[in-house]
Amino acid sequence: MKKKTLYAALAAAAVAAGAVLFAGLRYYFDNKAPGFGKDYTLYVYPDTTPQAVLDSLTEGASALRKGSLARTAASVGLAEGLKPGKYTVSPEFSAIYVMRMLVNGWQTPQNLTLSGTIRSKGRLAQKISMQMMVDSASVASALEDSLFLSGYGFTPETVFAMFLPDTYEMYWTASVKDIFDRFRKEYDVFWTPERLAAAERQGLSRLEVSVMASIVSGETLKDFEYPRIAGVYLNRLHKGMKLQADPTVCFCYDYTLDRVLRKHLRIDSPYNTYKYKGLPPGPINVPPKACIDAVLNPDEHGYIYFCASPEFDGTHRFAVTYSEHLRNAREFQRALTLRRASAQ
Repeated sequence: MKKKTLYAALAAAAVAAGAVLFAGLRYYFDNKAPGFGKDYTLYVYPDTTPQAVLDSLTEGASALRKGSLARTAASVGLAEGLKPGKYTVSPEFSAIYVMRMLVNGWQTPQNLTLSGTIRSKGRLAQKISMQMMVDSASVASALEDSLFLSGYGFTPETVFAMFLPDTYEMYWTASVKDIFDRFRKEYDVFWTPERLAAAERQGLSRLEVSVMASIVSGETLKDFEYPRIAGVYLNRLHKGMKLQADPTVCFCYDYTLDRVLRKHLRIDSPYNTYKYKGLPPGPINVPPKACIDAVLNPDEHGYIYFCASPEFDGTHRFAVTYSEHLRNAREFQRALTLRRASAQ
């Protein structure tokens, strides 16, 4: 009888020890052990379901234990507390840590990069929406909203000046207002006392510098030419000449022209610098920072004219006199004619 009692006690103790060990291992695997097989970036949208998140982690992050995901999701209240955002999961993260990330909104910052040629508000909105949670229609609407933009000191005509191409770190879930707030802040940081003083030396406001920079940007893709071309347009401006910038005419036609012909120069628009003196009302694209700095610190020369190089390498030839410019233009035209003939 005593032996039976002893055996029963030992058996009960073994069961209890097993239960404790099982609970301890479960706790360890749920809360301490690495829970994933590879790095993974999870994007959670407002309409993403908790089950979709668990499925995504299982497949995308190669979750090592589905049970751990389910238990920790329940323990932290994932069903009620899931927050939209961009979350980076590393293999060493435990299941409970990832679940806490998701309910506390511990997002991984997102890089928002503006680069390349941006000549329309639609393209700008698309660039932003491709990298952020906001949709392009909302950004495009904000870019046309006079009341909204007035809070930033801009109008639909001038707003391109606020967006300085670069890479900015912010949260993927940032609202349209958050994004505009950030770009206005970066705009103010960019315009240092030194740059403001340089603008004053050129007799230009911040906006006028951006407008001029957008014309320079429209003329060449060669950044080493920026200061020289900026010098040409500043020479024209300071002499009271019309800028006669082809990119402004292209802007009038929404950049649909393959070539600017004489008939295109007759369009009646304040952006047509062949028709009206001075700078157009706003930037014709989002100019790179290097173009802005080129306008602030242009090459000092006597050039008034330039045209495309007959080498067709994207560079330009510059001239002080109109007769010299005509020689350069004829040389380019001859080279163009030969090139077209050889292509036939």
